[in-house]
Amino acid sequence: MMSSQNAGTVPAAGATRSDSLLRFALSADVVLTGANGIGYLVLATVLDSFLGVRLSVQYPVGVFLTGYALWVLVVSRQQNISRGSVAVIITLNVAWAVASIATVAVDALSATGIGNGWIVFQGLVVAAMGALQYVGLRRM
Repeated sequence: MMSSQNAGTVPAAGATRSDSLLRFALSADVVLTGANGIGYLVLATVLDSFLGVRLSVQYPVGVFLTGYALWVLVVSRQQNISRGSVAVIITLNVAWAVASIATVAVDALSATGIGNGWIVFQGLVVAAMGALQYVGLRRM
């Protein structure tokens, strides 16, 4: 029986790994989001004309995504993953996916066709990560 102290966490590595899918999904989030964030920071001047997204948008987004990826890394490396933290990660991923589609729908960034395609693709990938994380969370 689970005590109230660890009711909101995943069993440690020595126990049966019911959290392996969740850990995989969180790790994928770290890699993809971190690469995206660093890409926005390092390649901003190239992406500016290619995607049509201004530097004043790319730099803050790059900083946010890099920081978010570092936080997800911390959550994913905990011996006992917090269900509450994962719920926040899933919620943020869903919000990002919806915001991506809405951004293109209202042409908020005046991006190029390739830029709009990238924003939609990115939103779909983030939605898929959130869905995979949700399934992983349910399996715990």
